[in-house]
Amino acid sequence: MARISGVTIPNEKQVQIALTYVYGIGRKTAVDILNEAKVEPTVRVKDLTDAEVSRIQDIINERHTVEGDLHRIVVGNIKRLKDINAYRGLRHKANLPSRGQRTKTNARTRRGKKSTVGGTAKKVASKT
Repeated sequence: MARISGVTIPNEKQVQIALTYVYGIGRKTAVDILNEAKVEPTVRVKDLTDAEVSRIQDIINERHTVEGDLHRIVVGNIKRLKDINAYRGLRHKANLPSRGQRTKTNARTRRGKKSTVGGTAKKVASKT
């Protein structure tokens, strides 16, 4: 298994897909990196030579922010928004969607499991 930027990428996948396992590299960036390293995007990771892996690693190190550094930058940006009490920071603090989505319905992944409030059941008609 090849290790790139501290991440073990899967052997059986094509290189263009396997590179997306690194945090901060998507499909487009992976293809751009492979074009620059002169590596065929459809070749499997297990068929890469050590020279090709090192070329890919060098390009990622010098041109892209990935993994731990990128995590630190993102967390720092969110912390800054919280500290200055920006609207987006307040939404992050309250664990609510920060990009304008509705919350009356949906937003379950951010708000958690639905809790039913009592008093909504219909009353049974009584005999008089």
